[in-house]
Amino acid sequence: MPSVKSLESNQDLQDFIDRFDNFLFDCDGVIWHGDELIKGVKNVLELLRKSNKKLIFVTNNATKSREAFKAKFDRLGIQAELISGQYIICDWREGSEDELASENLKFCGGTDPADNEFIDLMDFSSIKTDKEVGAVMCGFDMHINYKKLAKAHRYLHENPDCHFILTNDDSTFPTDGSLFPGSGAISAPLRYAMLGKKDPIVVGKPNQPMLDCILEKHKLEPSRSCMIGDRLDTDIAFGINGGLSTLLVLTGVVTRADVNQPKPRSCQNM
Repeated sequence: MPSVKSLESNQDLQDFIDRFDNFLFDCDGVIWHGDELIKGVKNVLELLRKSNKKLIFVTNNATKSREAFKAKFDRLGIQAELISGQYIICDWREGSEDELASENLKFCGGTDPADNEFIDLMDFSSIKTDKEVGAVMCGFDMHINYKKLAKAHRYLHENPDCHFILTNDDSTFPTDGSLFPGSGAISAPLRYAMLGKKDPIVVGKPNQPMLDCILEKHKLEPSRSCMIGDRLDTDIAFGINGGLSTLLVLTGVVTRADVNQPKPRSCQNM
């Protein structure tokens, strides 16, 4: 496995910057923690822009539409070109409520009050399906419940042509100084229920659909591009899998000690 190099001196940093035309940034744990900008981020971004580098922000966070994320960047005083998991779905299969609405496409579930309720024990009468549904999309949902899972399972189990899509499969995400269950943890019951029957298509990092969209939209040369992130299993693996160089920052999930631990298979070439 190639050695991991730390950027310690100003010359190390300048040499690194000079190698690339394009920098792709994760957001949570790299640009901000919650609603707070990480110290030094604005200065780094200004330095890269003054050096005529292209900056793209790449997030697996599917809780907001691109417009909502743009508003957050604006509040933090950052000019941003954003690529997110739900945008990839919209680009490939039209997903996320805000993205769907903007395309005048029908959707059900999600924030619908009819699905955001507890049901009586062993009462399955309210778990109805719609024959027009052709895809089940799972993202981050703080109101996940049995009714939503059961309805999604019925669509997938009863319709062999129904697509199973995950915005991402992150096990956790950092915010407010701690780690919380991510979209991957939330979709785990449904994935387990469909084990051996239907595998989901995962569009977020480190999977190929997101990178394909970025490369096509921005006409990037992978050899002149660098992915910057705080997770080995998503951000760094995303860059490696796509032939990009990678830079791990220690402001989010991973610590310096973690770098020397055995890595996930997808990160073995870091």
